[in-house]
Amino acid sequence: MLFFTFNDERHLNRSLTTLNVWSLAFGCVIGWSAYVMPGTVFLSNAGPLGTLIAMELATLVMLIIAYNYSYMIKKFPLTGGEFIYAKMAFGEHHGFLCAWFLSLSYLSVIPLNATALNLLMRAMFGDAFQFGFHYTVAGYDVYLGEMLLAIGALAIFFMINSLGVHVTGNLQTFLVMILLGGIFIVIGGAVLSPSASFENLHPMFHPVTSSFKNGIIAQIIAVYVTGPMSFVGFDTVPQMMEESNFSSDRVKVVMDTSIICGGFVYIALTIFACSVVPYVYNHSWPAYIADLHNQTGTAGIVTLNAAHIVLGRAGLYTIFASVVAAMLTGIIGFYMATSRLLYSMSRDGLIPSWFSYLNKNGVPTHAGLFCMVGAGLICLIGRAVMGWIFDMASTGAAIGFAYTSISACKYAYKEGRTDIVIFGALGFILSLSMAVILLVPIPGLNVSLRNESYVLLVVWITLGIIFYYVRRFLGKIFR
Repeated sequence: MLFFTFNDERHLNRSLTTLNVWSLAFGCVIGWSAYVMPGTVFLSNAGPLGTLIAMELATLVMLIIAYNYSYMIKKFPLTGGEFIYAKMAFGEHHGFLCAWFLSLSYLSVIPLNATALNLLMRAMFGDAFQFGFHYTVAGYDVYLGEMLLAIGALAIFFMINSLGVHVTGNLQTFLVMILLGGIFIVIGGAVLSPSASFENLHPMFHPVTSSFKNGIIAQIIAVYVTGPMSFVGFDTVPQMMEESNFSSDRVKVVMDTSIICGGFVYIALTIFACSVVPYVYNHSWPAYIADLHNQTGTAGIVTLNAAHIVLGRAGLYTIFASVVAAMLTGIIGFYMATSRLLYSMSRDGLIPSWFSYLNKNGVPTHAGLFCMVGAGLICLIGRAVMGWIFDMASTGAAIGFAYTSISACKYAYKEGRTDIVIFGALGFILSLSMAVILLVPIPGLNVSLRNESYVLLVVWITLGIIFYYVRRFLGKIFR
């Protein structure tokens, strides 16, 4: 047979505590982007108040979607999450479609965080890792030294992941404490520092000028639509259910608090960065953001620059530790989520059973190895192309949310659960609307995918169709 089964009695180990799973979810939500998006996306599109409104709306939407997740997890407390829900509700075709997009969404975040280490090192230490041969892809310089750093991180955390879920879960919890500790220290420093002021938050929205024609509603939507990829990570919880040692009744609290805390961090870091504007810009954050592309080093990352201004070198190294911890939690969390998704697909026969192999510690190491190699190859193409992939993969998160919501709606309708029917339908509509805004260019909204991302999306869909039908054809031959 092509999809043979390993004769192995090993199984996933139930070792993750409630705090471990919360740390995995929250650590996936907050990555490198939480520290750079205040300057590159939030303030540049909507200003502090626009960001506050947009992220609160996105948080509310994610809580609605999480309500549907908690219902489906209780019905199917199995590794695989959205893939299992779509398959059980609508059949194998839909299960594969959901998993195909979701796996790319998860996998793309791993190299994004790994190569973000390079960007952080460039900001902190200049060209220290820019040694060896290098090449340019889409205008981005790829250096041997930086690739060794990124791929080295992938290899190290693959090996740590192989030691067992209890080791990985405890490490994730420790790193999340560093992440949060660094944020609270620098924000606390801003509260006490004369360099920070709420007066700097004005204007509350991005000034509408001839070069920025979007109105207030469009500004809010431009930030709101980042919701699927800003909050992707809370949905890693169902991937861990067969390895959790607590009741599924706690799942809703775990997901809700990870979403709420994630939304708080996005908003808090944006307001923190906006409240500390270098004196040279005369306390004008629009002038600072407009000139951000001319800045080098830590001055080009608004959150790092703000920490440096309010607490000096101590503040800079404090937030540096927080950012590194955020990157590593993203690598660990999405390693676990992606490998468990592939494990579940393999266990159901959608992909070769090689992916369902478990080592002596109950870890799907073959699936993890695939993630490491795949992420390593993506690292080689540079951040510019990686950005196209990440943008395209944003639709994958929305598809996963949509399938979970509509699956919940279907099952709840049969059971007469009106509350779940309403939340399921609402979650489906909201998830689908996010995907549509990303995919369909809308006049007045400059938030749709770049042309390169559209091309990659078509390629990924084509590959999925080919793989699915070739797999079915070969499966019949070798039965």
